[in-house]
Amino acid sequence: MSASDYIQTKQQIWADNQGIELIGSKGDRGKRMYTNTLNENLFLPMNSTVKQAFDEGDGKEINQEDGFPAKMQALHSSSALAVNVFQYWMDKDISTIAFACGLCNLNNPHPESILFEKKFRIKGIRGNPPNLDVVIENSGESYIKAYGIECKFTEAYSGRGSHGLNKKYLERPDLWETIPNLHEFARSISPNDEVFNHLHPAQLIRHILGLRGFYGKQNYRLLYLWYDTLGEEGYKHKEELDIFTRICKADGVKFHSMTYQELISRLRINYLEEHSEYIKYLSNRYF
Repeated sequence: MSASDYIQTKQQIWADNQGIELIGSKGDRGKRMYTNTLNENLFLPMNSTVKQAFDEGDGKEINQEDGFPAKMQALHSSSALAVNVFQYWMDKDISTIAFACGLCNLNNPHPESILFEKKFRIKGIRGNPPNLDVVIENSGESYIKAYGIECKFTEAYSGRGSHGLNKKYLERPDLWETIPNLHEFARSISPNDEVFNHLHPAQLIRHILGLRGFYGKQNYRLLYLWYDTLGEEGYKHKEELDIFTRICKADGVKFHSMTYQELISRLRINYLEEHSEYIKYLSNRYF
């Protein structure tokens, strides 16, 4: 069984245990991996702020077309997973989830807001700016202005390979100041990436360039939050991630990774009593 099939089967079992009826991507057609309503796929109904963010995003995650289910109604939707993990904390102590993600110290006073699908336009680059899945913004007193989080579920195991980096980014030498190693790596995956099959480094590079331009060259952190699986695909994805992490470290880029399983485990160990319903939902569904 492939890693993607394993994750999807696990999600189908969860839905069956919850008594949730599933439909295909085209209603009666397609693999039954979609809930009838968006709320059935979420721990909490989407609040108006989050809904607006996805309405304005480029991914059209919550748009139904011709009456068929939206992308976020898929059990294996990475956007639904991100909302299930992070929306809960929007009206609570945001430093708790930031700490659990390894982004700051315990009881850090600076995390102020959680944003979804935030766009970071890169100076001199035309076209749609990259959308970052989740951003935790800090107070003005913090040296680190924001924590960016790129969230992945089954994407690394899709078998589609990795898209390369458009050459237009390499035509702007000012974008690469102080990050020579990342610059050299970017050249190797432009215009095509023929090395990476599971990680999508071009996307991560665009996020780094966007965050640098918006918050400053050293005033952000970027977390790659991903879902781990057993087997060769999971192992190779981790190998590719280690390569990219070393390149970022060589340039002093504040990049690190964590699995959803690690995050849920941290939440269970430290906060189960106070946030039991939320953590039990995540554990039963994703752990």
